[in-house]
Amino acid sequence: MTTDRRIHSLLTRLTFIIFLALAIEVIGLGENSARAESEIQELQRAEFGLSASSAMPDWLTRPSFRAAYALQAGEGAAPGEDFEQDPWEPFNDRMFWFNRNVFDRFLLKPVATAWDTVLPDMVQRSIKNALDNLNVVRRLVNNLLQLKINGAGREVARFTINSTVGVAGLFDVAKDGFGIEQSDEDTGQTLGVYGVGPGPYLILPLLPPLTVRDGFGFVADGAMNPLNYFIPIGATLGISGTNAVNERSLNLDTFERVEETTIDLYSAVRNAYLQRRAAAIRE
Repeated sequence: MTTDRRIHSLLTRLTFIIFLALAIEVIGLGENSARAESEIQELQRAEFGLSASSAMPDWLTRPSFRAAYALQAGEGAAPGEDFEQDPWEPFNDRMFWFNRNVFDRFLLKPVATAWDTVLPDMVQRSIKNALDNLNVVRRLVNNLLQLKINGAGREVARFTINSTVGVAGLFDVAKDGFGIEQSDEDTGQTLGVYGVGPGPYLILPLLPPLTVRDGFGFVADGAMNPLNYFIPIGATLGISGTNAVNERSLNLDTFERVEETTIDLYSAVRNAYLQRRAAAIRE
């Protein structure tokens, strides 16, 4: 088969997936999932004093903080699951302290505060959208590995729309204009779907909460970032740092509110992360 025919065949398949995803969205096969998501967000808004019209902070959509609300919405832990087990807690607690009281306090938060002063929220959100758009490979591959054809189709549709009409992903036209929600899947979740246990909870310097399984998944997800194969590693690290600063900047007030109202932040983050990951694998 010639190269042109291969390209034509690939485009034909991608087009079919796009229309399949849009058709599924129209007939409403995803209504139950959307309803559960809406209930979780309502609980989150009430807990943190957010109005119904305010934008949902990005960090609240992360696994670390969504589990408690997933539990209240009926997606909680299965019977027999114990999220209090933490065999590496002495090490984890020290790393958590370092990440919060050294790295975030003296570096990330000050830089994010300056970033927030210089750049309007609209620009920050456009940067987030563009960087998030590049993670389509990770989301698409893991949707396919988990046989979530609807999710894979939505990811292809979102990438196609946002990369063109959305100006290289700067604007989330797929969501705002067409109502196509992201289907966020990762390698750690895929390993869990196929029966790989989580292993101990783990906190490492400068990284988000993990388990041993999710640590391997984190490395695999990084390998699926297309930028790694086209730009020098220094530029890749710079982009990762920009993403961290940008997201911290978007959520300065919300992070501060949570720190002030949570007594045991380490345990809250650990339990929420483990519970949400377990719930995500069962979806």
